[in-house]
Amino acid sequence: MCTLKQVSYQNLGWASAAHLYLPSDFDESKTYPAIVSTHPIGSCKEQTSGSIYARALADAGFIALAFDASFQGESGGSPRFIEDPSIRTSDIRFAIDYLMSLSFVDENKIGAIGICGGGAYSIHAAITDHRIKAVASITGVNFGRLLREGFSQFDPVSALEAIAKQRTAEAKGEQAYILDYLPNSVEDAKTAGISDIDVLEATDYYKTPRGQRSNGKTSGLFSFNGAALGWDAFLNAETLLTQPLLVVVGDKVGGFGAYRDGMEIYGRAASNDKHIIVAEGISHYELYDQPEAVNLALSSVIPFFKDRL
Repeated sequence: MCTLKQVSYQNLGWASAAHLYLPSDFDESKTYPAIVSTHPIGSCKEQTSGSIYARALADAGFIALAFDASFQGESGGSPRFIEDPSIRTSDIRFAIDYLMSLSFVDENKIGAIGICGGGAYSIHAAITDHRIKAVASITGVNFGRLLREGFSQFDPVSALEAIAKQRTAEAKGEQAYILDYLPNSVEDAKTAGISDIDVLEATDYYKTPRGQRSNGKTSGLFSFNGAALGWDAFLNAETLLTQPLLVVVGDKVGGFGAYRDGMEIYGRAASNDKHIIVAEGISHYELYDQPEAVNLALSSVIPFFKDRL
């Protein structure tokens, strides 16, 4: 079994909190390939990015670092619950900086993996940070595209106007509006007429003992969402994403759009070493923690990183 260490390191003007997973046969005198694991939107390091994927990678012999995003979880930064893609991408860079400071990490063998929004953030980081030598996206979602579409009822301009109004109100002293991305329960969702598989399964994961953790708040500061509405996770992938790429998606398509985003980045990436795994009969949230789906993903992810790091 791997070993987990609680660590922290300097970010911009605050500290990042992370879990460092070490292989069971860890020897500090040796060097190891290392992988940064990035959590989904509204999630935390104790959930799928850490307890599932980072742990499995450490069990396979890698150093794995699962961190809390800035303004979220146990990481610092204020105001809380900002979800800014530029900062989220910067968080990955700071995680790599931390790994580079460790004598037992091989600085030429750094990988990145992310789940849901974290998958797209990992890809975006790899586009311009070529310390990342290989990147894997598990059911990755382009958060900017999602905000412009489903999360704004396909009316992003009205959403931007509402964000602007709210930010001005908060600047004048009114209370911050912290939105919850999900219903309180699956029953509440169904009562409200929601039938989308992604919303229902997300609620089952985040709002029940299955995946619920104290730091996984599924929350966002509405007044700071404007930056995300204008962001594209895959910008310049056609020319700059040259590293090996692995994309894993399920073919049970839901409203968050991981399947279409996976197909898009697979097509757009400049890499000559790119692969897409479409898991038949598997949904977005099954790839978070369900053994059959996770084992299917890891059966490709672990060899992918072992061959390239």
